[in-house]
Amino acid sequence: MSLVSTRSTGETKRVRLGPEERRLQLITLGAEMLADRSLEDVSVDDIAKQAGISRGLLFHYFASKQEFHEAIARHVSTDFFTAIMPNRELSLFDMLRDSIERFVDYATEHSASYRSVLRGPASVTPDMADYVNETRGAIADLIVSELPLPPEDPDLARLTLAIRGWIAFVEETILTWMIDKPISREALVDLLVESLPALALSPALITALQG
Repeated sequence: MSLVSTRSTGETKRVRLGPEERRLQLITLGAEMLADRSLEDVSVDDIAKQAGISRGLLFHYFASKQEFHEAIARHVSTDFFTAIMPNRELSLFDMLRDSIERFVDYATEHSASYRSVLRGPASVTPDMADYVNETRGAIADLIVSELPLPPEDPDLARLTLAIRGWIAFVEETILTWMIDKPISREALVDLLVESLPALALSPALITALQG
């Protein structure tokens, strides 16, 4: 068990953290730093100081700085992917809209780190870029898996490619929208939802989404 000190009403309290809690705390602090620096520039010393532990203790939880950075990148990608997981109790079209709404809300609530991962210094870090691309691929696969199309459908490869392009469109559109929000959140969601079948230009996909 590790200890962390916090101040409340002028008194110092020591709170015990289990190994997994401490590890998550360190990763979360690292993810927050991505708002203004690249993954490679996330300082182990700064993290240890904020967590109230020694630099050496941090390496009790991570074998190396690289492993720590990889854990941060994985955490950011997993956190985002979890936030937009579809609700399979909904119809296909409502499922898409619900996921897009949560996509927009997640990006808005985590605007600094979201912008950094896609546009900031962190975006050019190989590890972060790999995890972001993996997440995009996972989202595309998730959407394709929900479509009522057989695996041997000749249109499937084209749809997958179109969906990957659509994901990039969604990311860029949300980034641009967050600058001054020229339209309402509801109008943004409408735009993003309606753009998927329009981009794919597939009668099968349009029928599946509207059916």
